[in-house]
Amino acid sequence: MVLNLVWVGFILVGFVVALVKLAQGDVAVFSRVLQALFDSARTGFDVSLGLVGIMSLWLGIMKVGEQAGLIQLFARGMDPLFRRLFPAVPRGHPAGGSIVMNFSANLLGLDNAATPLGLKAMRELQDLNPRKDEASDAMVMFLVLNTAGITLIPTSVIAMRQSLAIEQGVAAGFNAADIFLPTLIGTFISFAAGLLAVAWVQRIRLWQAPIVALFGGFAALMAALYLGLRGLPPKAMADAIGLLGSGVVFGVIVLFVAVGAWRRVNVYEAFVDGAKEGFGVAITIVPYLVAMLAAISVFRSTGCMDVLVAAIAAVAAALGLDTAFVPALPVGLMKTLSGSGARALMVDVMKTYGVDSFQGRLAAIIQGSTETTFYVLAVYFGSVNIRRTRQALACGLFADAVGLVGAIAVGYAFYAA
Repeated sequence: MVLNLVWVGFILVGFVVALVKLAQGDVAVFSRVLQALFDSARTGFDVSLGLVGIMSLWLGIMKVGEQAGLIQLFARGMDPLFRRLFPAVPRGHPAGGSIVMNFSANLLGLDNAATPLGLKAMRELQDLNPRKDEASDAMVMFLVLNTAGITLIPTSVIAMRQSLAIEQGVAAGFNAADIFLPTLIGTFISFAAGLLAVAWVQRIRLWQAPIVALFGGFAALMAALYLGLRGLPPKAMADAIGLLGSGVVFGVIVLFVAVGAWRRVNVYEAFVDGAKEGFGVAITIVPYLVAMLAAISVFRSTGCMDVLVAAIAAVAAALGLDTAFVPALPVGLMKTLSGSGARALMVDVMKTYGVDSFQGRLAAIIQGSTETTFYVLAVYFGSVNIRRTRQALACGLFADAVGLVGAIAVGYAFYAA
C-alpha cells in the first residue's frame, strides 16, 4: 500500500511540476520526461538481464555450499544473534546462512556478490512466510538492514576521487582515502538507525549480549581497519582493499568446492542445479524494477529534486544554519532513488567545487554511507512477488534520513573550517 502511494505520488507530483515548468516557457519538459521514461524502461530490463549470469554463478555456488553442509554451519554459528533479530527463522535454516553471506558481501562492498545472495535469502525467507503476498517480520528486518547496510571500505568512491584529483592537478599530497573513517562512521549510523527502527516496530529487545557483541565487534573491526590502513598511500590502500575483497570471495568459493568434493558431493551437478534458478529469478524482477525506475525517472526529469533541494536550503538559511552542505545534499537524496544517478551527482559536485573541497569530501562521504532503498525494495520484494511491504519502506527511508544527517554531521566534524 505504501509503495503504491509513493509510486503514484512520484508520477503525479512530477506531472504537476512539469505543468509549472511548461507555464514558465519550458516547452521541452514533456519530451524530456518521455525520453527519461523510455530510458528507464530499457535500463530496468538491461539491469535484470545483466543479473542472469551473476545470479546463475552465485546460486550455483550456494547450492554447492548447501549440499556440502557449509551454509547450515554458517547459520548455526550465527544462531545466537539471529534468534534475536530473526526470531521466526528456525535454527539452522538455510536462510540464516544466506543472510550471513549477503551481509558479508555487503561489508566488503561486493555488490555483484551481495545481490544474488540477498535474493536467495529472500526466497528462503519466502518459504517460511505464511502470507505469500505480504512481507514477514524477518523479510522486513532483512531488507531494512540491507538498505542501511554497512560497507567497510568505499572502494569505488576512493578510486573516483583519486582519478578526479589527477584530472584537477591536485594529486600531489592528496589522499583519496581520507574519507575512509568518516564514511565508515556514516554507514554505521545508518545501519544502527535501521536496526533501531525495525526493532521498535517488531518489539525486539536490543540490549542483549549477542546484539551488543555485534556492535562491539564491528567497532573493534573499524578500529583495526583504520589502524591497519591509515598509513598507506591511496594506491597501496586500494590494492590492499581489492586483495581483501577478492581474496575473501574467491576463498569462499574454493572452500565450498573443496568441502563439497571431500564430502563426496557431485559438485558439478550441484552447481548446475543451482545455476538453473538464476534465469528465473532475474526475469521475475523485470516488471517491478521497470515500474520503480519509471516513477523515479519522472521525479528526476521534471526537476522535482531541484525543487526539494531548494526548499531544504531555504529552511536551513531561515534557521540560521550553515548552508555549505547544500551542494552535496542532492547526492544523498538521489541515492535512495538511483545509485548511478547519485554517483553522477557526486562527480559533478567534485568537479564544480574541487575534489579536495568540503563539498567534494561531503559528497563522497554521503555516496559511500547511504543506499538505494527503492531499488533494493523493488528487486528483493519483486523476486518473491511481495506486494504488501508493511513497514519496510518507512523504516528504510528512516535509516536513509538518519544516515544522511549523520553523514553531514560527520563531514562537518572532520572537515569544516
